[in-house]
Amino acid sequence: MRESKNRKTVTAKYNADKVYTLDEASKLVKDITFTKFDASVDVDIRLGVDPKKSDQMVRGVVSLPHGLGKTVRVLVLCTPDKAQEAKDAGAEHVGLDEYIQKIEGGWTDIDVIITTPTVMAKVGRLGKVLGPRGLMPNPKSGTVTLEVGKAVKEVKAGKVDFKIDKQGIIHASIGKASFSADKIKDNAAELIQAVVKLKPSSSKGTYLRSIALSSTMSPGIKVDSNSI
Repeated sequence: MRESKNRKTVTAKYNADKVYTLDEASKLVKDITFTKFDASVDVDIRLGVDPKKSDQMVRGVVSLPHGLGKTVRVLVLCTPDKAQEAKDAGAEHVGLDEYIQKIEGGWTDIDVIITTPTVMAKVGRLGKVLGPRGLMPNPKSGTVTLEVGKAVKEVKAGKVDFKIDKQGIIHASIGKASFSADKIKDNAAELIQAVVKLKPSSSKGTYLRSIALSSTMSPGIKVDSNSI
């Protein structure tokens, strides 16, 4: 099979066996991305923990210094007294019963759901729909709060909720390929440092086993954790 021009460029610039510094990887991911759309840039972190053990579950939130570079669609499920606060903060959708009915009917055209503790009894029954899509509000991620305005602004500014999966890996988007290399580096470093701070006390051995940086359709670039 004949290699395309872009494939030849990637082959010339990228070494799959090499471990790059975060600075080098942030520049390289831009150089080997050729999509016609503005590709997302993602970080994958394999941790030396056992996610089956409750005391080794790694989950948290981080506010990226340069945001995500995309419009985050927010739904706030709240009582009428909080509705105006949510709208003023920039939430695209605000309401309660009518949106619960829409979600039960299969509507999930949103990126983040924020709600208040007072209505969680109603929101809880949406778990089967929202859970598999990662949309279920959670106090640990700051999406169940009385300060809905503050929560909406933080999400819009680039707040990322991350959680380890069954394979012991954290996957998170940290920006766009159109970002400068410095912005990609800063956002990636912020996420990785947040993960490091959450190291469980019961975790033994190497905590950061591997880190990879990639864009939507690029190969994964191995990153040296000591360079962060």
